[in-house]
Order: sequence, then C-alpha cells, then structure tokens
Amino acid sequence: MTSDLAAQLDAAALDSGFSGVIRVDDPDGTVARAYGLADRAHGITATVDHRFGVASIGKGFTALAIGALIDDGRIALSDPVRPVLGDDLPLIDDAVTVGDLLAHTSGIGDYLDESEGEITDYVLDVPVHRLDRTEAFLPVLDGRPQTSPPGQGFSYNNAGFVVLALVAERLSGQPFPDLVADRVFRPAGMTRSGYPRTDELPGDVALGYLAADGLRTHVLHLPVRGSGDGGAVTTAADLAAFWSALFDGRIVSAGTLAALVEPVSEVEEEGMRYGRGFWLGKASDTVILEGYDAGVSARSWRSPETGVTGTVIANWSDGAWPVLRAVAWG
Repeated sequence: MTSDLAAQLDAAALDSGFSGVIRVDDPDGTVARAYGLADRAHGITATVDHRFGVASIGKGFTALAIGALIDDGRIALSDPVRPVLGDDLPLIDDAVTVGDLLAHTSGIGDYLDESEGEITDYVLDVPVHRLDRTEAFLPVLDGRPQTSPPGQGFSYNNAGFVVLALVAERLSGQPFPDLVADRVFRPAGMTRSGYPRTDELPGDVALGYLAADGLRTHVLHLPVRGSGDGGAVTTAADLAAFWSALFDGRIVSAGTLAALVEPVSEVEEEGMRYGRGFWLGKASDTVILEGYDAGVSARSWRSPETGVTGTVIANWSDGAWPVLRAVAWG
C-alpha cells in the first residue's frame, strides 16, 4: 500500500513541478521523497531532512496543548474562556467556551479572514515584527465584534486559536512555544519541530515562496513568530512520529483524543468534517491536519483503520494541492 500511494503522489508531484516533501508510512514501510528547491536564490535542493513551515497544521498542536491541560484538570471543553481572559478582548461573548474555539463555532470576530482576497495578500494590519509572542496579538484581536452567537455553526477562525494559545499560556504559566514543546513535541519525539522567528531562520528551514517561480518569500506576510493558529516548522519525519504518538496515547489521554477527533460539523465546501482542532474525512475515519498560507500549503493525515500516514508539504502557496488531488479523501 505504501508504494502504491507513494507512486500516485510522486507522479502528481513530477507532473505539477512540485517543490517540497512527500512521505507515506504504513505497516509495510516508509517512502519519503523531496522535490525542487529549499532556497531558490542559492540553488539549494530540498531534502527530506529540511524543515518546512506548516501553517494551520499547527492548530492540531494547539488543540493538543489544550488537551494536555484538560488531562491535568486545569480546564474543560465546556468552560467559558472569559474568566481566563479577564478584561482583555471584551467583545468576545461571555458564553464562548474552549470547545467552541476548538471547533470553529465560537462566532468571534477574526483578525485574519481567509474567505476574502488572495492567500498572498498583505493581510496583517500591524507591522509583522510586533507579533513576536502571543500577548502581542491582543491589539489585532481586540475590537472585532461577535459575528454569530457561540455554538451556532462552523466558521473557520484563526483568531480563535490565538485566543486558545493565550488561554493555554495563562493557565500553564509558559510561553506557548515552550508549552507545545513540552506537551506535544517532546512526548511525540518531534526533535526537529518548533516556532522559530521568520527573520532568523536556521539554514535547515526551507524558505516559503509566494508563487511557483521567483524569489519573493512570505517573510512580510506572516507574524515574525507564530502562535496558536500557525507558525510551526517541522519535518515529514516528525509528523509521522506525531501521528504514531497521538494514537499510541503518548500526548493526551484516549478520552481527550476521542473528544478532539469527534465530528462536530459537516463542512460541505471543503468536502470534509471538522472536530476540535482536526479535520476528518467526509465519510471515513481519516484524521487530517491542513495548512494553507502565503508560502505554505500542506496536508498530513492518518487513517486509524489502515494505519496509513501521509504528509505532503510544499514551500509555495499552492504547491501541495495538485499533488493532493491524487488522493481520494472520502
């Protein structure tokens, strides 16, 4: 099965001029391949060991950081977030719960509405260098009214996951990147994953490009350091380790995991369902994480039924989608 799926993805990658990494794991083995350039200006070929930005794949890491705090008894899905927020973000409805934020059913105003404009637009209305920690996001989250009552329907929302990171920081007393490192990356054996600043990237991080060709990167499009809605870098190997650890019970308890991957909403326009921090196959048990941003397109998934894990990460805005169309998502 590994070789069949990998061959389909490989053919689609070669046909589309893909740049990035593809990896498939199942009980029969592993296939991992790299394509294109990690650094176009210097002609550095991408390798399977390069780290890549994964954008909203990081929402799964945020959900699990919250899940770890749930396992600690520090918070519950049904708890409102207002007591943790205090006087901050007063336009967030008092009834908004942790579960609402995780499920994109909170109805809070979003600071980054992905339904408008192009993915490569300059969408942040503050200088990106100011967004260097979670508390620094407060000014861009503030002043955005509720768009709908809590719990009344799915609407994808980046702000909700930054609010979750803020809640997690205040409950744990740790900066969000450190909390994720301690409660998600370390137990999963994800030794190459983290939240580096975009203006001091290590040499093993592939640069993210706005288009299929050219040298313009996404450095002015993203916060200088990510938070709960994105900003992590990782490898395909670390994501394979992540899925194994998640379903082996090494990150959160079985009960908490079940709550996170329980279908909450049908999202017809995406052809998938959504749980709490994780996408799900429309009619299958496949658990999916997806990232899409300026300079990033990626999907990583695990089928608990078959044991197949896959990852496709591209280092330009739309690079992953032609490859992913080779997979039936059911």
